[in-house]
Amino acid sequence: MKKQARMATLLVAGTMLLAACGSSDMKGYKQTDEGLYYRFEQQCKDSLQVQEGDVLVGEMTIRLDTTILRSNVGRTERLMPVVPMYDGVLHEGLLMMHKGDRAIFAIEADSMAKFLQPNQMPPMYEQGKGMKFYYEVNLQDIVTRDEFAEEQANYQQQMEHARVAEPELIAAYVKEHGVKAQPNAKGLYVIVNKKGNGPTVAVGREVTISYTGRLLDGTMFDSSNEADCRESGLQCHEPLTYVVGQMSLIPGWEEGVMGQPEGSKLQLIIPSAMGYGSQGAGQNIPPYSPLVFDIEIVSVK
Repeated sequence: MKKQARMATLLVAGTMLLAACGSSDMKGYKQTDEGLYYRFEQQCKDSLQVQEGDVLVGEMTIRLDTTILRSNVGRTERLMPVVPMYDGVLHEGLLMMHKGDRAIFAIEADSMAKFLQPNQMPPMYEQGKGMKFYYEVNLQDIVTRDEFAEEQANYQQQMEHARVAEPELIAAYVKEHGVKAQPNAKGLYVIVNKKGNGPTVAVGREVTISYTGRLLDGTMFDSSNEADCRESGLQCHEPLTYVVGQMSLIPGWEEGVMGQPEGSKLQLIIPSAMGYGSQGAGQNIPPYSPLVFDIEIVSVK
């Protein structure tokens, strides 16, 4: 399994809002001393106002002139925390908003480019052309700074509980399933259900592996086995083919299959420290989740 990349450029983090407006026509907009253009399409001044550290909830779109870069219109989401960015320009506009407001903000693209690497700007950006990023936000709700801090504290408490409970969960799984194999020094179990007799997995060799991955409670999160996919309703993937040492896999997988011969069928019980750790992976693998992989080494070349 590849480690999932969790990448977000400054551009995405700082420019999540925007509008359908021409880059040269700023009629109807006001401008702050910092150079931010803004226009409110709806104002609810009697409702809760955005404060430093709050998290915005609602819909937003981002556009460079007429080109849409991102939009979640039709899906209410948590948008962004309100923190200073880009010399405070967009931040200044967000702090004007109240729950229920709909506003449009615009920033000179050349100004934003000063804070980014060239490859972080959209490919259609041209310096010196007067282009602007437009942001449109429909602010449906606000998670206040204090509410967000409480959420974070509760989340950290849950994560600590999961971290502490993990060894007991693995021990219970091993006992329940009658596992006779002993873990290595890192806590990895390699259970050989069938020993192959072909060439062995080694650095530089191309291997093809059929697999099914589950959590300890049996929840399946990934598989290349058609029968398992039908059982779980997952979209089935092709068996994984890779050159050992040239692909970033979770350590438990790499170590578990190393030295095993073609034709072998294994079960790996992987502690989270050799899996996805404190971050987890997507919505299906929570932080501090031990993993169970049923693996067949189809070929080694």
